[in-house]
Amino acid sequence: MSEVAVLERSHVAAPAPWTPRRVRWVRRWTDRLFSFAIDRPEDFRFRSGEFVMIGLPSLDGAGKPTLRAYSIASPSWSDELEFFSIRVEDGPLTSRLVEIQPGDEVLLGKKPTGTLVLDALKPGRRLFLIGTGTGLAPWLSVARDPETYERFDQVIVTHTVRQVADLAYRDFLQTELFEDPLVGEQAQGRLTYYPTVTREAFERPGRITDRILSGDFFSDLGLEGRFDPALDRVMLCGSTAMIREAAALLESHGLGEGSNAEPGDYVLERAFVG
Repeated sequence: MSEVAVLERSHVAAPAPWTPRRVRWVRRWTDRLFSFAIDRPEDFRFRSGEFVMIGLPSLDGAGKPTLRAYSIASPSWSDELEFFSIRVEDGPLTSRLVEIQPGDEVLLGKKPTGTLVLDALKPGRRLFLIGTGTGLAPWLSVARDPETYERFDQVIVTHTVRQVADLAYRDFLQTELFEDPLVGEQAQGRLTYYPTVTREAFERPGRITDRILSGDFFSDLGLEGRFDPALDRVMLCGSTAMIREAAALLESHGLGEGSNAEPGDYVLERAFVG
C-alpha cells in the first residue's frame, strides 16, 4: 500500500460506537421515575442482566453526545430494549431524557456488557436479586429469562425505596409476571417479590441490609437466619452504600464474589460502584 493510501485511510472516520433508535413507549411512575423502551437492532445480542450505554445527542448537534450506562430491563429474548431511569436534578442526561416521547430518538451503544448475569454465578438452589432504586432494572431482565428458572428452584427479588410510590413495577412483580406466556408458569410459586420502604410506613420498613442483619428478612421468607454458601447465590445492584454493606455481609456469611472469568457465590456490577 502506498504512503498516500495509508494517509488517506488513516483519516477515514471510525464508525460511531452508538446507533440512533426510536422510542416505542414511555411510562412515568412518578415525577422522577420513568421507564421507556426502544427498538432493538436485529444484530444486538446481550445476556439478561447486562448493561449498555444510552444517551442523547448534544443540544447543539455538533458536540459529543451525552451517554451513561443503563441496565437493560428487558430479557434477552425480547424484541425491544427496556430501561428504568430516575431524573437526577441538573443531570446532563436524565434531565433531558425524562422528557422523551414515543417516536423520539435515543442513542444506543453497540457493546452490552456486565457481571450481573447467570454465567458469573456457581450453580445453586436459591437466587437472591437484591436491589435499591433503579437497581431493580437488571432483575426485571433476569426474572423474565427462562434460564433463571432452569438454574434455580427459588428466586427472591428485593426492591428497597424511600417512598411507597417509588415501588415501580410492583404490580408486575406481584401479579403480571405470573401471567407471562413464556415464564409465568415457571415463576409461579418460585418467584418471591420482597419490597421494603425506608421513609414511610410500610409492611416491611427499613433498609434491606438492616432487615438481613436483624434476621427479619429470613424469617419473613421462612428461611434459616443466614445465607448458605452451598445453596444461595446473590446479585447486588443499587446504591454504592448498599452494595458495599451487602457485599461485606455476604462475605461474613462465607459467600465469595464471582465474575465472568471466575463464577462465584455473589456478583455486583463494579462499573456502577464508585
